[in-house]
Amino acid sequence: MTHFYASTHSQRDNALTTRPAVLITGASTGIGAVYAKRFAQRGHDLVLVARDQSRLDALATRLRNEHSIAVEVVAADLTQISDLTAVESRLRNDNRIGILVNNAGAALSGHFIDQSTDSVAQLVALNTTALVRLASAIAPRLAKAGEGAIINIGSVVGLAPEFGMSVYGATKAFVLFLSQGLSLELSPQGVYVQAVLPAATRTEIWDRSGVDINTLKEIMEVDDLVDAALVGFDRREPVTIPPLHDAQRWDDLQSARQGLLGQIRQTSVAQRYLPLE
Repeated sequence: MTHFYASTHSQRDNALTTRPAVLITGASTGIGAVYAKRFAQRGHDLVLVARDQSRLDALATRLRNEHSIAVEVVAADLTQISDLTAVESRLRNDNRIGILVNNAGAALSGHFIDQSTDSVAQLVALNTTALVRLASAIAPRLAKAGEGAIINIGSVVGLAPEFGMSVYGATKAFVLFLSQGLSLELSPQGVYVQAVLPAATRTEIWDRSGVDINTLKEIMEVDDLVDAALVGFDRREPVTIPPLHDAQRWDDLQSARQGLLGQIRQTSVAQRYLPLE
């Protein structure tokens, strides 16, 4: 279901400059809602996507009143193909939308063998399938225009199988890999792709996944997370990790990975795998 609300044009610092509209998934609460507030403060019109119609409406009303922007609300469950394809169509065809924030996601607690196959499939559908389909819907148009941005919300869990969240971590590893690959492909065409990797952040994802947030020793406030991510956005970082204090660690990891790739020789088997004579 889509609701459009007429509004006065966004007030611009420069009348000759038109800021792109921003489509944000998972926008009714948490990280998505804060992104909506921050982009509204910057004067961007918004398209807010989430399942919770009432929360979306309340947020949209507040942002229109406070920032004199146009806000459209799209109530959609991105695990449902009919809802997903409707949002895809909007991204393909609405030239006003120049930024996609791929934020919708879920987590799943417990051990893999205790998780139902349906719950695992639902998690993968939202965290990976919906995300890549939405990116696929908007990317060709942005590349043709030679401008725009895609922000994909991942997680540091995607770097850490040791954390014991195997399926969730695997989906977030996918988000990182996809973002890095798209950045290499699309940045020469003027399209910026950013992967944002939060650590534990104070959002409702914990309650929904069955984890008591009060049991977490360290947690970042969601406003701090988004503000840091937007610093990375403004700097055009391909990967932004707000809780990483020593940036050299990431650079070292990338150097080690690239060094490993340099040691892979496709024409011959490594000596250690040769059969014993």
